[in-house]
Amino acid sequence: MSEKSKASANFSSIPVIALLGLLSLPLVVMYAYLILDTVTNSEPGSLVPNEFTLEHWKFLWETRSGKSSIWLVTLNTFIFTCCITGVILLVSSMAGYVLSRLNVPARGFFLAGVMVLHAFPSVTLIISIFIVLQYIGLYNSLIGVILVKAAIDMPLGIWLMKGFYDTVPWEIEMAGIVDGASRFTVWRRLVLPQIKPAIMALGLFSFLTGWSEFILPQVLAPGSQVQVLSVYLASLIADDNNFDFATFKAVGVFYVIPVLILYVFFQKHLMNIYGGGTKG
Repeated sequence: MSEKSKASANFSSIPVIALLGLLSLPLVVMYAYLILDTVTNSEPGSLVPNEFTLEHWKFLWETRSGKSSIWLVTLNTFIFTCCITGVILLVSSMAGYVLSRLNVPARGFFLAGVMVLHAFPSVTLIISIFIVLQYIGLYNSLIGVILVKAAIDMPLGIWLMKGFYDTVPWEIEMAGIVDGASRFTVWRRLVLPQIKPAIMALGLFSFLTGWSEFILPQVLAPGSQVQVLSVYLASLIADDNNFDFATFKAVGVFYVIPVLILYVFFQKHLMNIYGGGTKG
């Protein structure tokens, strides 16, 4: 493309960028004011801050009465989210390959069952899951809620990975098999590198859904020692007659920071999740 054509294309996109910027302006102003409000104080009834303060961020170095340390809760959240991501990636990458490449009996029925399982909202299963976890002794534990969340999100991961595997040429695998490599070696060394963008996208998607999960940890792991940030945040306003709304806003900003960092650096990888999963 010539320099003139590039300049013309950039100029033609300016109105679109300006329109999107104008429509996004209220959200940007809202978030800017939210962040400003967590480090300032204002007079009652006034929206204009009059002094800088870190009082609302005291939860970072002080433990509130009756609450767990924010750092323990954050560690629980990272453990919860990273384990979910690891389980989903491991199982989905293997199951998707099997469904895409091997002649599995009742393959179509299994694929349909995978989508049916994904169609059930977690709320509709919560009572039966609660009873099962109590029966096997995993209620109020991170392990139990990790297994449940991973199992609920795994059908979508399997379907997406199967679609990405469908786009990998057969010739790559055939070359490895002819050279004497095992099926597992072919999968690990030849096929997986071809779908690295898909693995990255599914990993990010799984991390974000795990990070934002509230219902399952709230019901299945309510104990203070296994709390995650979403449950901790909700507990700050559980008592309508006695809550610190300024601290609630500060914890909310603290909660969303990792998500913003991930989105800024990996947004291109996250969009790759829509590149597969279209073949049957």
